[in-house]
Amino acid sequence: MGIFKNKKEGGLMDVIRCDEKDYLIWKWRPDVDEAENLSKKENAIRYGSSLRVKDGEVAVFVYAQKDGKMQDFIEGPFDDTIKTANFPVLSSIVGLAFGGSSPFQAEIYFINLAKINQVQFGVPYFDVADPRFMDFAVPVAVRGVINFKITDYKEFIKLHRLVEFNLQDFQTQIRSAVKRYVKELVTNIPSEKGLPVIQLERKIREINEGVNQLVKPRLQNDFGVSVTEVDISEIEIDKTSDGYQKLMSVTQNVTMQTTLAQAAVNIKQMQDMQRVQIEEMQRAQRLQTESANISAHQLNQQTAVGIANAEAFGKMGTNGGGEINIAGNGFNPAGMMVGMSLGSVLGQNMAGMMSGILGSSAKQVQTSVPPVPSMYNVAVNGKPTGPYTVTALAQMVASGQLTKESLVWKQGMENWQSAGTVAELSALFGTNVPPIPPVSSAN
Repeated sequence: MGIFKNKKEGGLMDVIRCDEKDYLIWKWRPDVDEAENLSKKENAIRYGSSLRVKDGEVAVFVYAQKDGKMQDFIEGPFDDTIKTANFPVLSSIVGLAFGGSSPFQAEIYFINLAKINQVQFGVPYFDVADPRFMDFAVPVAVRGVINFKITDYKEFIKLHRLVEFNLQDFQTQIRSAVKRYVKELVTNIPSEKGLPVIQLERKIREINEGVNQLVKPRLQNDFGVSVTEVDISEIEIDKTSDGYQKLMSVTQNVTMQTTLAQAAVNIKQMQDMQRVQIEEMQRAQRLQTESANISAHQLNQQTAVGIANAEAFGKMGTNGGGEINIAGNGFNPAGMMVGMSLGSVLGQNMAGMMSGILGSSAKQVQTSVPPVPSMYNVAVNGKPTGPYTVTALAQMVASGQLTKESLVWKQGMENWQSAGTVAELSALFGTNVPPIPPVSSAN
């Protein structure tokens, strides 16, 4: 400690500071000769002495007054002489009559605000009941570390007598409180979280979170310290205990029964799934067969209709089907050509229909829709007319209203085309037939 003589007063001027390397609370005492009475000099501070407070420290001056103890707090960093301007309480107790040179009585404590204190704790075996089987209690032990520091030093001073402060005793109090809180939480967490006791060892992270939430506010209120972390490093279950053995036996039986029950459920689900799949396959096969039958029936019906139409158009060349006969033999070339053309068109339509039906029967058919007949528009005097079916076009060819050069168009065609260049209509024009000679009137 630095000291120097005050020649004017003949007394000692002190340098008040803390040079301890590891401390939480430290009381300053002046250096005195062995021959001097320490009890008289211990709390006698001469006005004008030097005070040095490092960053992360606070110096507490405690004055004993008739109405109780009063305190001045000097936070670091601070390096100056003791003056009433810096010490509000001191200014009220140092009389000007003494010229500011009379010693004043005060206890000076340094509080370390930067130090993080670490306290190890261990909770010996205590019984924890499993929430599934409350009759079986298992011994559990917990070990860990708590880190804390002082941040609110005024609150800390309210809760503790600095003059009697002992760090080891304080750490013991902290350790006892933490052990009590941890024991409380670990005892209750299985029932609160539905957690089996035998899984506690694997749930340290979740338990640590709960312990920190529980411990931090309580230590702040009870001891005036800020907890930076409570770290549970180990949770140990006494696996040799009778309670553990009984719990494991019951758990294994329950697990086995649960496994068997789950296996039975899985097998039933598989059987149900297979049955559904078989039923779906059978249903698909029935639908496919029914679709094929319907398609065949439609083909038969359309074939019959086509044959009837062909026969009807074929009769156009008979004596009763036309107005022009040659040599009275009932031969009508125009009617014959129309019948041949229509028969060819119907044959093509039926062939296309057959191909579509056979192709669709090879696939899974959900619905069977009869083919839509082609419909063509015909250009007449530069304007579109129609649309007309192929049957109607055949009649127009027979009557001379439609030629190979006539322009036609239907859905799907990019442009208008000559009727003779459209594959579907080319059969309507047949081969070149010589014109029918005029019929002479009968004599």
